[in-house]
Amino acid sequence: MSVTDQAFVTLATNDIYCQGALVLGQSLRRHRLTRKLVVLITPQVSSLLRVILSKVFDEVIEVNLIDSADYIHLAFLKRPELGLTLTKLHCWTLTHYSKCVFLDADTLVLSNVDELFDRGEFSAAPDPGWPDCFNSGV
Repeated sequence: MSVTDQAFVTLATNDIYCQGALVLGQSLRRHRLTRKLVVLITPQVSSLLRVILSKVFDEVIEVNLIDSADYIHLAFLKRPELGLTLTKLHCWTLTHYSKCVFLDADTLVLSNVDELFDRGEFSAAPDPGWPDCFNSGV
């Protein structure tokens, strides 16, 4: 049974992240997902990869980058690429879906995860080592 008003969503900010998004998309499809598959992309994604993504995902939606510009803290973490993490907030603009489950492009699905849609309105996975922090990617 397919649920067309709910979606798994991921983000690819450039061609390198598209590779991970494609693996995620294929891993979701392999486990007989029942929801739509959506990838948010930024203008930095090439035309070729947009075409390839459209073969795996039901929707390819272009969004603008949102940069935190928090360079000091990101330098402390040695993760400058995390400044673009706020771009994930575009998931909340997908109002044509009743519920979305966001998975980072570096997530690999090993079994059917449709039960994630049964969780509360807002859920998140805890970050290992930081009990009061949550991972924005799952």
